[in-house]
Amino acid sequence: MSHARGVLGSLSLGLRIVAATLCAAVACPASAQWTTAPVTAPGVQYRTFSSAAAGTTVSFHIYLPPAYANEPNRRFPVLYWLHGSGDPLAGITQVTGYLSSGMAQGLIPPMIVVIPNGMNYSMWCNSKNGVVPMEDVVLNDLVPHVDATFRTIAQRSGRILDGFSMGGAGSGRFGFRRPDLFAGISMLGAGPLQVDFLEEPLGGSTSEQLRLQIFATVWGSDPLYYLSQNPRTIVADRAEAVIAAQTRVRQGIGSLDTLVPMNEEFSALLTKLGIPHGYTVLPGIGHNAGAVLNNLGQANWDFYNAALAIPCRLAADIDCNGLVDGADLTAILANWGEGDGPEDLDGDGFVGGSDLAQVLTNWGPVQ
Repeated sequence: MSHARGVLGSLSLGLRIVAATLCAAVACPASAQWTTAPVTAPGVQYRTFSSAAAGTTVSFHIYLPPAYANEPNRRFPVLYWLHGSGDPLAGITQVTGYLSSGMAQGLIPPMIVVIPNGMNYSMWCNSKNGVVPMEDVVLNDLVPHVDATFRTIAQRSGRILDGFSMGGAGSGRFGFRRPDLFAGISMLGAGPLQVDFLEEPLGGSTSEQLRLQIFATVWGSDPLYYLSQNPRTIVADRAEAVIAAQTRVRQGIGSLDTLVPMNEEFSALLTKLGIPHGYTVLPGIGHNAGAVLNNLGQANWDFYNAALAIPCRLAADIDCNGLVDGADLTAILANWGEGDGPEDLDGDGFVGGSDLAQVLTNWGPVQ
C-alpha cells in the first residue's frame, strides 16, 4: 500500500470515529425522507412514484406548461432542476416561475420542468452505505417514470440538467456519468467540487459539525469514495463519451460566491480535457440561485435553446423514433383502456379509438 493511500486510510478511520460520535450527538436521521409535503404554485403538480432503487414511494414536483393541456398532440422537452442543500422545497416556486415566464415570452419553447426530491443533504449522490441511492433513484427510476407518464421527448435530445449549489454539482455528476441521457449540463454555483470535502472554502458558512455529518452520511467518511463520486473524477473518466455526444456544458456563478475558486478549477479541468463549455462569472452576485439565473439574462435562454434539439414534437410518435409506425400502434393497443400516459394522445384519460385514429392518420415519417 502506498504512503498516500495509507494516510487516506488512517484519515478515513479517524473521521468515521468522529462522525459516529457526532451523529449520536445531533441525532442523525434513522430513515431517508423520500417524500415531501406538496408545494402549491402555478402549473406545478406534486407526484409520487414507486422507486425500485429506494424500495419505497418517492415524491417529486413537476411543472407542466399551459401548452401541455392545450396541445394534446405535442411532445415536450424536459428540464430536470436539481435543488440546493438545506430544503428540497425552497426554490420550486421561484424556479418554475422564472422558467414559465421565459416560456410565456417565447424566449424558450414550452417545456416540462421536473424537480426531484434530493432531500436536505443527499448531495445528489448514492450514499456509501446504500441507505440513500439518490443517483440511482433519479437516473434509473425517475427519468423512465416521467417518460412513461407524460408526453415527453423521450430521448437525450429532449432532456437537459440544471441545478444550483449542491444541485449544480449533482447536474455535473449525473450528466457526465450519463451523456447518453442528457443533451445539456448546467452547473450553477456548483459545489462541492473540491478534492477534500472537509476543506471549507474561504469565507464559507457551513459549520464543521454539519460538514462532518454530511461527510459521514453520504460518503461514509471515506475520502476515496468521495473522490470517486466527485464530478472531477467522473468527467475525467467519461471525457471521450461527453465529447462524442457533443453535450452542451456551461457553468455560471456569482463573483461574490465563495465557491468561485473550485468552479474556476473545474472549468480549467474541462478545458484540459478538451470539453467545450461556457464559464460565466457574474459581477456583484453571491450564492443565490435566483440572482444567478436573472443576471445570466439572454445567455441563459440561449443555452437552453442550443442544448434542446426538438426532433419529436408529434405525440403520435410514441417511441420518438421519427416514425409513426407499428411500434406506436402496438403501444396504443397494449395500453388500451383507462390511462393518462403518453399513449393517451388526446388527453382524455382513456387510451381508445381517438388515440388509435391519430396514429393511423399520421402514419409514416414525422414531418
